[in-house]
Amino acid sequence: MRSLHGIDVERIRAFSDAVFAIAITLLALEITVPEDLPTAELGHALKEEALPSVAGYLLSFVVVGALWISHHRLFRMAKVVDGPLLYVDLALMALVAALPFPTKIVTEYHSSAIATSLYAGTITLRSGVLVAPGRSRPVLPRTAPHQEEQACGGRGAPPALVTTDGVNSVIYAIS
Repeated sequence: MRSLHGIDVERIRAFSDAVFAIAITLLALEITVPEDLPTAELGHALKEEALPSVAGYLLSFVVVGALWISHHRLFRMAKVVDGPLLYVDLALMALVAALPFPTKIVTEYHSSAIATSLYAGTITLRSGVLVAPGRSRPVLPRTAPHQEEQACGGRGAPPALVTTDGVNSVIYAIS
């Protein structure tokens, strides 16, 4: 499937999958323990330094996973990729790629309201960017036009995106 801009939906999905994979890898690389620790201090280092990193990794892994599922569903419905959708997707990929930064901040400064706000703001911004294509309707569901209108019930988002948005809202609220 080609868009007016000549970009195949599968190429967009492959690029996005790579960005998601790299973001998850960068998150995992933040899990560390100080080097050259005496054996007696290992337990303390695991509890005080590695545990917050593992918690931040798991939280962000769930968030990135939910975003990946939503992105996959959105592009599975795509018949046509237009210019606005390409830009929305690039904005989403930029936010996904940047997630390791707020994750590291909230992991290191977990008692700081600023760190928590930065992390929550990043997730909120990403969820808004992900829902934008369904609201503006540049993605056409793979159904007949009359079925699409019935399925959407006059709302802007296709049903699969609305369902995914509801699941993601729960995940984002927990994070």
